[in-house]
Amino acid sequence: MPEVIFNGPEGRLEGRYQHGAGENPPIAVVLHPHPQHGGNMNNKVVYTLFHTFTKMGFSTLRFNFRGVGRSQGFYDQGQGELSDAASALDWLQSHNPRARACWVGGFSFGAWIALQLLMRRPEIDGFTTVSPPASAYDFSFLAPCPVSGQVIQGDADDVVPIDAVKKLVDKLSHQRDVEVDYRIIKGADHFFTEHLESVGDFVREYVEARLAAQSEEA
Repeated sequence: MPEVIFNGPEGRLEGRYQHGAGENPPIAVVLHPHPQHGGNMNNKVVYTLFHTFTKMGFSTLRFNFRGVGRSQGFYDQGQGELSDAASALDWLQSHNPRARACWVGGFSFGAWIALQLLMRRPEIDGFTTVSPPASAYDFSFLAPCPVSGQVIQGDADDVVPIDAVKKLVDKLSHQRDVEVDYRIIKGADHFFTEHLESVGDFVREYVEARLAAQSEEA
């Protein structure tokens, strides 16, 4: 998959990009875990999301937030990372100006940034988030959440308590016109060790169903 360098708010950002199949493929940007806790675009959960979207024919981009790998800049408490994600989506759209759908995915800290991004970018059609850190970050900005999406959680996660995620899912599910596909993977820890295949299967099942429904409506 091609290595790409694109401009972010604080300098160059390093990414990996795979162009989609067919005419006007859908697009997806995938966001990685916390930069100060070893998170980067090569995280196994992030790669699983990336690989799953590419296998479905998406033009898909994963990248390192500022200060990670060869990306320039310094960690910025989430605000700068949100700006990085917006720049990544801009770059992705510039290479896919006629994309028939736009999705965002993220793991842990990346899930928090992904959900903030969809609040600011009305072109985003759906989301898939893995272990959103509902116990550590404020998700009250999802009021209301503009689109339906997916949340995947392991019931053996010792970083993000499952009860906190369920509370977030319940809050979103009670919003008008929002449906959350909530998948709990039994025995999975925060990093989904030995359960990455299940993550990919759930994402593919959900996203393909949403795309099929979109095609029927068109």
